[in-house]
Amino acid sequence: MRDESLLRDVPCGVEVTRAWSLEPGYAAKRAAWRARASQTPPRRVAPSGRSRPNAAALRRTSAREIATHAARIATHLARDLLFPDPQVLWQPGAQAALAWRIASRRDDVVLVSAPPFSQFLLAPLARAGGVGVVLDYRDEWSTLRSAYEMSASRLSGLLGGALEASMLRRADRVVTATEEFRAALLERFPFVDPGRVVAIPNGFDPDDFPADDAAPPTDRFVVTYAGTIFSLTSVRGLLGAVRRLHDRAPDRARRLRLRFVGRIVETELDAFEAVEGLGVERVGYVPHAEVLRELARSHMTLCVLDDVPGTERIYPAKVFELMRLGRPVLTLAPSGSALARLAERHRLGPLAQPRDEEAIALALQRSLENFDRGDHAIEPWRNASEIGRYDRRALAGEFAEILKTAAADASRRGS
Repeated sequence: MRDESLLRDVPCGVEVTRAWSLEPGYAAKRAAWRARASQTPPRRVAPSGRSRPNAAALRRTSAREIATHAARIATHLARDLLFPDPQVLWQPGAQAALAWRIASRRDDVVLVSAPPFSQFLLAPLARAGGVGVVLDYRDEWSTLRSAYEMSASRLSGLLGGALEASMLRRADRVVTATEEFRAALLERFPFVDPGRVVAIPNGFDPDDFPADDAAPPTDRFVVTYAGTIFSLTSVRGLLGAVRRLHDRAPDRARRLRLRFVGRIVETELDAFEAVEGLGVERVGYVPHAEVLRELARSHMTLCVLDDVPGTERIYPAKVFELMRLGRPVLTLAPSGSALARLAERHRLGPLAQPRDEEAIALALQRSLENFDRGDHAIEPWRNASEIGRYDRRALAGEFAEILKTAAADASRRGS
């Protein structure tokens, strides 16, 4: 998927080296997701009574079942063979491009940011080429290979930890997205020098936010989620809460609009069946600049991490943009998780566990009651002075120091 608007963040004069990839198009990936979502093996159902289908209908049904089964088998094979993730098909082109850059002596340090974690396979070549190596974890590799639908293969389970250890041994510096993740990484890999591992969170870029901050509508209460919906960000509990709210207070619930901006993977689509009549809207994928406009047109935003092992140490990168935007945030996160603690520390808004339908329904009901009374204020974020830590200008400075130290390490190795 492409978002050309992000190119405006690349300053003029920056040299860009593009690497070809053997990855299939998005249509093939979508077919893989659909096959992954279909877990029921093909079977024949013996017809009976007057509803008996004709032979042509049976043949069509059989053909669909066979095609679905074949796609499911192909998906399982690809998931097992494309180790550590399907994006490994970018590696031949990326390795060639990096080898050319190293031979041309163009770089002092290589920063590899993941996921996808197959990108870490560039570390050995960079190390052998005498340049500094920084591995940047924006998510936990161990969590994705056990919970993410397209990475949780038998091969990843058997060899993923050993491969991760091998890549870490080639790194001069390691960056994690949270302090909790840093502690877990050092516990799992005790050979890693703690002095070489630094936590730098995700953040926000003030320049990305729309200058004309459109006000939300006055005739309905809009809650917007921005991002991909998959196993780690499942909203099944939230949708169940919306159904409860409509059963309990239908007149009030009719003023609720719950909008999802971004991709919903096929394994989560069944949760969205028959929700259109409940005020649930699926906008689909839009460019980043338009995402922020959609969020600005909302009374409340939404941040979700499902109760999946490993999510207690991470939080979605989008939460910092939500903080900067200044709308109340409905946070659905496991109790005691890094995201829950962040929401409590900054008083982002209502907080509930992701599968607690009753608590979520009550939070939505209270927000609707406030909206009906006219006291659901949209105002600048009250803790604005505390979120400067997450400004991308500050974070860029921290990364700059990491890059300098990694380049210095490589220089010492070569001398």
